[in-house]
Amino acid sequence: MSPILVRPVREQLEHDRIIRLLQGKWRRKYEAGMNPGAEQNAAVGAGPTAMYPDLVLTSTERGHRLQGVIEVETGESVNHLEALSQWAHFGKLRAPFHLYVPAGMVDVARRLCEENQIYVSEIWSYHTIGDQIRFTLVHRNREAPAAAPRARPAQTAPPRPRPAQATPARTRPAEPAPPRRKAAARAAKPAARKAAKKPARSQKRK
Repeated sequence: MSPILVRPVREQLEHDRIIRLLQGKWRRKYEAGMNPGAEQNAAVGAGPTAMYPDLVLTSTERGHRLQGVIEVETGESVNHLEALSQWAHFGKLRAPFHLYVPAGMVDVARRLCEENQIYVSEIWSYHTIGDQIRFTLVHRNREAPAAAPRARPAQTAPPRPRPAQATPARTRPAEPAPPRRKAAARAAKPAARKAAKKPARSQKRK
């Protein structure tokens, strides 16, 4: 039972009766811890932040991993204050959250979940026929709640490799150019002309 809510005795008796019926249904598959009235037999979490939903479903294997939580509400407890103090916390668990409300309060429960962005895996309605209580599934959310993103350590980018610098090609020293033949030929021409103009000494004029 919520610590902020005091139900009328008749509603509390009906509430605890529904919890026992659901415990008998789910204990075939899980270990079902029950918290009727003000009892705190099965907790979710530990320490001052521990929560005590009406039913706590855990696996039968070693470790007793949490498999789901169930909260049963009556006509008086389907309100804005109860939604924020109880439903909002159950909806943030990694296990499915099932909400049971009276048949006449289904629309109110849906509106409270939508307005406050509360994730509920399933919403069930219940109504009494004589001594029997009938349950009807009225809402099922197939999408899993978005997990909070984990902070990743900042990664520094590896230094980029520098481009390889091209080594300059080795050049052979220039060989001295051979002397030009034209210049030597030009120097020899004047000497040949002068020699041709001079008469031979052995020749005499007649």
